[in-house]
Amino acid sequence: QVQLVESGGGLVQAGGSLRLSCAASGRTFSRYNMGWLRQAPGKEREFVAGISWRGDSVWYGDSVKGRFTISRDNAKNTVYLQMGSLKPEDTAVYYCAGDLSYYGGSRFAANYWGQGTQVTVSS
Repeated sequence: QVQLVESGGGLVQAGGSLRLSCAASGRTFSRYNMGWLRQAPGKEREFVAGISWRGDSVWYGDSVKGRFTISRDNAKNTVYLQMGSLKPEDTAVYYCAGDLSYYGGSRFAANYWGQGTQVTVSS
């Protein structure tokens, strides 16, 4: 079992940056692919970024490529999402996902979810 706790959300102006963190409990963290998803009001949950268990493969949703960077520190049981050049359309609740399977495009599945952290980008 893995429990995930996100932090780092908040209010930022367009063009600004934020770094989200996801702290995981459980000794099996390092065995799982991890990722970030987001959900804006009235929209479906959207894949943002994923990282393989060793950190040697990363995947990004088209809307964030070149602006967001995912990373992980297995020694700290933590995965990060560095967000830059933020836009108002990035406003959403961001969720950390554990044991992620990414199939390309918008197709994904995950067995563990955090509670989410709100990111609001003002114009």
